[in-house]
Amino acid sequence: MTNTSQFKVQFLNCLFSKKFGFLLKIRMQDVFTNYLKSQVDISDAELAEILQLSINKTIKKSQSILHDGETWRFMCFITKGCCRLYRFDEKGMDHTVRFGIENWWMTDQQSYNLNIPSEYNIEAITQSSLLLWRKEDWENLIEKIPALKQFYTVLSARAYEAGLQRIFSLISKTAEERYSEFQINYPTIFNKVPLYMVASYLGISRETLSRIRKNATII
Repeated sequence: MTNTSQFKVQFLNCLFSKKFGFLLKIRMQDVFTNYLKSQVDISDAELAEILQLSINKTIKKSQSILHDGETWRFMCFITKGCCRLYRFDEKGMDHTVRFGIENWWMTDQQSYNLNIPSEYNIEAITQSSLLLWRKEDWENLIEKIPALKQFYTVLSARAYEAGLQRIFSLISKTAEERYSEFQINYPTIFNKVPLYMVASYLGISRETLSRIRKNATII
């Protein structure tokens, strides 16, 4: 291959890569725009200002965006894929605290709010596309845009309520009831997540989860 031919190939590859990246960015922003408009009454100008400060990030399966010991300083919205928040116990076993799927937020709220090192990890279970906002940018936006501040207040309240519900579920419901609840909250998750992660989230062994799923299929 001549030097001219090699240059043409490299140029076309670069052009394709830039075009693909641009289209991906537009797609990610469209997902967020549709989501936010479904949650709160917000103007196009305000949306544009919010998106202008966003960071587009695509991560591969098993790639992490937070490791324990690091301080989490972002708001993170999932436009595609699936992530999980988890931590290790004293024996080195990992425990899944929550999953995040498309149109969900993923964060370590304690590390974010208190500016302290996290005890958790956030990793992609499948290749995932994310929109990130630096903490200082997000806080400026919610002070400047009343609609976003209203949305964030509701979002924080829902997250708190969901946390309480999860604790109540773990201490009061049977494994079968927790599994049914999980199916409602994450209807498509089994196509993306290894069973051991689901079992970890439910607080049961993989063998118990397999038995519950088998019985549910028979019924």
